[in-house]
Amino acid sequence: MNLKLFAAIAVALTTLTINPGWADEAPAVDRSSTGGAQTLEDILARQEQLKMDERFRSENLGNAANATPITAPLGTLGGLSNADIYRAIRYDKIALTTQARGPAADVLIQDGGMPWYKLRQGPMINYGGGALLAMLALLLVFYLVRGKIRIEGGPAGTTIERFKAIERFGHWLLAGSFIALGITGLITLMGRKLLLPLLGPEVFAALAAGSKWIHNNIAWAFMLGLVLTFCLWVVHNIPGKLDWQWLKAGGGIFSRSHPSAKKFNAGQKIVFWTVMLLGFSVSLSGLSLLFPFELHMFAKTFALINSLLGTDLPTVLTPHEEMQYANLWHSIVAFVLMVAIIAHIYIGTVGMEGAYDAMGSGRVDLEWARQHHDLWVAEVEAKPGKGGST
Repeated sequence: MNLKLFAAIAVALTTLTINPGWADEAPAVDRSSTGGAQTLEDILARQEQLKMDERFRSENLGNAANATPITAPLGTLGGLSNADIYRAIRYDKIALTTQARGPAADVLIQDGGMPWYKLRQGPMINYGGGALLAMLALLLVFYLVRGKIRIEGGPAGTTIERFKAIERFGHWLLAGSFIALGITGLITLMGRKLLLPLLGPEVFAALAAGSKWIHNNIAWAFMLGLVLTFCLWVVHNIPGKLDWQWLKAGGGIFSRSHPSAKKFNAGQKIVFWTVMLLGFSVSLSGLSLLFPFELHMFAKTFALINSLLGTDLPTVLTPHEEMQYANLWHSIVAFVLMVAIIAHIYIGTVGMEGAYDAMGSGRVDLEWARQHHDLWVAEVEAKPGKGGST
């Protein structure tokens, strides 16, 4: 795998800055004492994933790069050494034939696995888990300071239909599957580090296997819920001038007055498009992981980014690299989604009086509806028999 790109991602996650020195050429190293072979400094630099000029290895292939592939059962190596052959294999400079077949069968050495693993087990867990805990702590502080957002003047005692049965079904299909995916995904990512020492290998093995099975199969329900809710609500979530007024007023969260809104206010529209766009993205990377080595997305994506931004991302990736990038992207997007959904769950349950009824029974208190979605209430009441109050 492109070690430079993986190292850049790792440094960005761990230090939030990229070493500007990477743009410079790697300093020359005196290898005369080793006859041109790698030195202890080379090994240590590679372990630290520092920028290195690998040409002293990639171009030191003996005759391996020009050798005729050996197909005879007991073919001789001739004048080639094993080191020459392994270097040629590593840098993809020799033609190979193997008995194994498959999309990734011709890649025998792919040393990007360790940088991917270290990034996944280190910064991904630390920053992703830290973001979840930070959001929970922030919501706790907000609740202690602001308290539950109450219905001003108390409930009216009459209700109005907020969401139909099909809308609630789509919402809970999407929400329920996402919660299941989030829990099983966290077990898969963090379980070896956090749960294995507590549960022991046998219990954790069963838990991990069950989580993997649930995650892979519930994914289809999530994608179905994503499509269903998009079709049901996209027409109500087109941004408009009214949304800017809602945002400038802070949605009434920090005051006692609530800005006007239609069926969905600006905050809900932000949640909707966050879920739709990131949900689509996490579904694509998830499909790539469900069908290994079949859906290659990142080489073409990097080529598009290079053409638009003038960057120099790698555009030729091995099947293994495609899978590793898909795994990292899947985790990053999932963490962003979980952070956003935690805030959404808070507002829809303990954070706001009367909000849960919208997706619970489908009917909300009329006074609540007038305070939070007054323009929508006016539209409904103007249409007799279209969900009026009771």
